[in-house]
Amino acid sequence: MTNKLKIDRKFMPLLATVGVFALLYLYGFLQYKGMRQPQAFFNLFINNAFLLITSIGMTFVILSEGIDLSVGAVIALTSVASAALLENYGMNPVLVIVLMLLMGTLFGGIMGAIIHFFKVQPFIVTLAGMFFARGMCFFISLDAIPIKDPLYRTMALTRIQIPGFERAFLSLSAVIAIVVLIVGMYVAHFTRYGRSIYAIGGNEQSALLMGLPVGRIKVSVYALNGFCSALAGIVFSISLLSGHGLYAVNVELDAIASVVIGGTLLTGGQGYVFGTLFGVLVTGLIQMLIQFNGELSSWWTRIAVGALTLIFIGVQSLFTSRRKKRQALGRASLIDVEAKTAVPMEDKLTTGSA
Repeated sequence: MTNKLKIDRKFMPLLATVGVFALLYLYGFLQYKGMRQPQAFFNLFINNAFLLITSIGMTFVILSEGIDLSVGAVIALTSVASAALLENYGMNPVLVIVLMLLMGTLFGGIMGAIIHFFKVQPFIVTLAGMFFARGMCFFISLDAIPIKDPLYRTMALTRIQIPGFERAFLSLSAVIAIVVLIVGMYVAHFTRYGRSIYAIGGNEQSALLMGLPVGRIKVSVYALNGFCSALAGIVFSISLLSGHGLYAVNVELDAIASVVIGGTLLTGGQGYVFGTLFGVLVTGLIQMLIQFNGELSSWWTRIAVGALTLIFIGVQSLFTSRRKKRQALGRASLIDVEAKTAVPMEDKLTTGSA
């Protein structure tokens, strides 16, 4: 029974997030007729596809006890650079997508290398990366660049019918996000690479003693996050069919909030990619409820998400402190037992002389 309770405690943050989502959706379902349509649920994936993709990358970074503040700027840079290459230089759209993904991966990898080899705090390095990427957006173009490429337009207008639901569909962007989610879950929980990330986030010194290639993994985690940010930027530019330097402002904060609400510890080493999905859905659902209400300002989304983030950080801190207390008590009782069972030196001398 005790083992079962321990396993349950491990899943408590994730279960809390799922419960919050279910309660909010039930409220909307009962309160607003529009939310009773199946398409309302699928719109959560359509409207938040780019956020889900970049939040999955952020989950890996936070699991490794890092942070990345550059993701919103990389999304904007990807949208502007891809729009400029397509419209100003007439480049092949497939080649543009490949180049953007390589750019994001390289950008993340460089930041990861600086963090690891020069021992600079991730907050400082990724903040500098954010400034650089956002500045490059306006170096490319001060104005928004519309995308008229036929392939981009076809992808933007593609609707994938959901079997069993009349007139319900997903966009191509949402399908890409779901594929990234499945791949992310597999990598995090069913591969040696994923287990190594958890080990590094739990205790980097222990991971080094275990012989794990900590440096290589940390650099690759930031490269992976850069790839996800660039992919999110492509999805974003497909959705809006344009690129601009002011796109995706504060998205890095939305991604961090989604990861935290999804149950991943900011201290690293514990969390689930699946939880990040519900963190994103809760954020999108709050925005949807405010839109259906029609009387509240859009700023209430920020207020609600901020409050939820603080609550979940508090819950995480509570669970972490209790776990540390149990571990400390366990060590103390073990030392107690060893002290009681140890043979005193005087007894050893007496036994020896006898």
